[in-house]
Amino acid sequence: MESLHPRVRLLWITQGALAAIALGVGLAAVDRWLVDVPTAALGGVVAFGFVLGVAYAVRRYGVWRFEIESDALYLERGVVTFVETAVPFVRVQHVDTQFGPVERVFGLSSVIVYTAGSRNADVRIPGLTPDRAEKIQDTLRQLATESDATDAV
Repeated sequence: MESLHPRVRLLWITQGALAAIALGVGLAAVDRWLVDVPTAALGGVVAFGFVLGVAYAVRRYGVWRFEIESDALYLERGVVTFVETAVPFVRVQHVDTQFGPVERVFGLSSVIVYTAGSRNADVRIPGLTPDRAEKIQDTLRQLATESDATDAV
């Protein structure tokens, strides 16, 4: 099984910090316009949110794995609920590489695999370098094409 690039931890920690800051801004707004919130409580909630975000990011990185086999893409992930997913190549419709603005800051990208079906019809592999994402995308396209050819009626 292959793990994600270590920089994804920084990305997830940054996202957690931004969420903690947003929570602090929301509490400051409540303090200003609705109910008096003690400054210590406001700071404590933001600090707790930040620590929780860091712990979540570190744990999330530790459990995120994927593997490309000859028949399917296998993923293992989840902090609260652990999820194992197998995506048979015969179900793959198309594969995209995505570079979001925050991901680009960290030099990362994601591969998104769209599959036939209505429930959980796509899977995402985050935290890849652009070169690695492109190679995975090419590999998945090739395996999906070969699988489609062998599965034809």
